[in-house]
Formats: sequence, structure tokens, C-alpha cells
Amino acid sequence: MEQAQPDRKPLHERVILVTGATEGIGRAVALAAAAEGAVVVLSAFREKDLEPVYDAIESSGGPEPAILPLDLEEASESDFFAAANLLGDTFGRLDGLAHCAAFAPYLSRIDDYDATEWDRVIRINLTAPFLLTQACLPLLRVADDASVVFTSDRVGRQGMAYWGAYAAAKFGIEGLMQVLAEETRGSSRIRVNSLDPGILRTGLRASLYPGEDPNIHPAPESVADTYIRLLGPEGRGISGQARTARDP
Repeated sequence: MEQAQPDRKPLHERVILVTGATEGIGRAVALAAAAEGAVVVLSAFREKDLEPVYDAIESSGGPEPAILPLDLEEASESDFFAAANLLGDTFGRLDGLAHCAAFAPYLSRIDDYDATEWDRVIRINLTAPFLLTQACLPLLRVADDASVVFTSDRVGRQGMAYWGAYAAAKFGIEGLMQVLAEETRGSSRIRVNSLDPGILRTGLRASLYPGEDPNIHPAPESVADTYIRLLGPEGRGISGQARTARDP
């Protein structure tokens, strides 16, 4: 078992995969994980969009990150397994998986919600996290202390009008988290939790509320430490919990 050392950072040499790492919560979590010693695997749709985050980690003196382009909307089941195989060939294990990617095109009544957009939102926010997690489970089982963190939302715990497919997907994420936590409890060293980060100053929030002053909300960096606690040794013994950024 990993021994705590006074001069060792909490995520020292842990391999952490972060989706949606180009901006918002994903970027904040990736930078924070690297600052705490993790080898961060940056994932998003386009490789070029990840390069600024890669450069920021390198310039700050963090461990050299890796880039894993993955189209959550279009990737097939075999694409997810190929990505996991690449991680396995490169690192041999995966110590943490932070699902930070999110997509919501608009707010709409169920009466008016376009069926094609519904499928797209469910795919990116629920089906893709399931497929990626499933593909990575063998790598997570190899790790001494693995953690999966699904990013949830308040609208996935209490339904709110007009949030449509996004709310439905986040309710699904909560169910997926609970099922996987029960399936891994006692049979592996994998911890599985969800985290509602609260309303933050993100591009997604700005696109859904264009008339809102973004400065009234905290920056994504304000919740990064909560992800780090769940991903690192401080989160040992915590599994199957629906957490919020306000939790101690």
C-alpha cells in the first residue's frame, strides 16, 4: 500500500484521466491534479484544443502530461476500448478517472425538445461516460487505490424545468455511480462517487444564460480541490456517495 511521506504530493505519480480538459472544470481539475504530482491524461474532442493546457502544466513544472483525443459524441465502443488499450500500453494502470466533459445545447420545455438533440445530449453526458468507464475498469482494477469521479449537477438530483435531456442524463449518472460503487465494493480497490460542483463561471453556463453576469459565480478553480480529495488518498473509504463541492 502507498505510504504517506511528508514531502510527497497527494497525487504523486498517479495516472489521472480527465475528460473535458480544454476548459472549465476539466481544465481546472487537470491543472490542480498536475500540481499535486499526477501524470494527467488530458482528453477532449480535438488535440489542438488540449495543447494550451499541456503547455500550462509543463511550464508550471508538473509531470509531463499525455493527450488522448476522444470524440464523446461519435466514438464507437471499439474506440473507447482502443483508448483504454493505449493507456494500458503506456502506463499499465489508471489511478483516477475524472468525468468533467459536459454538453447542453439549450434550455427547453419537454414539449419542444428536439429528439435528435435529446439523443446527442444523452450520448455525451451519460452514454460516453459509461463506455469510457467500462473500457477503463481493467486498468482501474490494477491500481492500488483507484477513484472514479462523475461530475453531477443539482438538476440531476432534483429535477428543474427546462433542463430536459441534460437533467435526465445527470440523473442517469447518479444511478450509474451508485450501481458501479456497489459492484466494486468489497471486490476491488476502486472508489466511485459523484460530485455536484455547483453553479460556476463556465462556458456552458454562459451559453445557457447569455444575459447573466458571469462574475456572480465562482471560478471552476474553486472546486478543483474537492476533486483532488476524492481522487487522492484523502478520499479512501469514500464510495457510493453523491457529494457536493460544499462537503468538507
